[in-house]
Amino acid sequence: MGRTHECIEGRLREFIEAQPVFFTATAPLAGDGHVNLSPKGRSGTLVVLDGMTLAYLDFGGSGAETIAHVREEGNGRITLMWCAFSGPPKVVRVHGRGEAVFRDDPRWGELIGRFEEVDGPGARAIIVVHARRISEVCGFAVPFMDYREERTQHAEHFGRKSDQEFAAYCEKKEHVGVSLDGLPGLPLPLPPRPE
Repeated sequence: MGRTHECIEGRLREFIEAQPVFFTATAPLAGDGHVNLSPKGRSGTLVVLDGMTLAYLDFGGSGAETIAHVREEGNGRITLMWCAFSGPPKVVRVHGRGEAVFRDDPRWGELIGRFEEVDGPGARAIIVVHARRISEVCGFAVPFMDYREERTQHAEHFGRKSDQEFAAYCEKKEHVGVSLDGLPGLPLPLPPRPE
């Protein structure tokens, strides 16, 4: 009962933009490496740039496996997934190639302006996903769940940190500069936010 889409537009785009949570999956090229699967949320931190390109804000607070996998030479594989926890049953996946755009990249200013989320110190990278396959399946086994509200702890915690404090936080976190499998992660020291 699945189908593929040529691009992200119309109802498909509306569905993606309406979901309060999505999941991202990556893996290193090495067969014995760690597969990473992460939930993503925070309203306004995912944008559809065009019919074949999405981007989301990568925040501090955990490791940097996604960054490491999309940076790995010859890799970049990434899958984003959304589930309909309300309304008609649906699961959407975007398979593609990801790239990490860091604060010192000339594209940072243009990209960060596309997000509703304020560019606080917790944003350490923007993950850009170039879609190669866009698919939809029924989602009949996905349960109904009610969305209550956004959690505020993450934004509040990093909102209290200065840019220098956030950079120091990133440097002392395990598996931020180097992934679980020893791949380069977030470039450290963290570049300051552009003015």
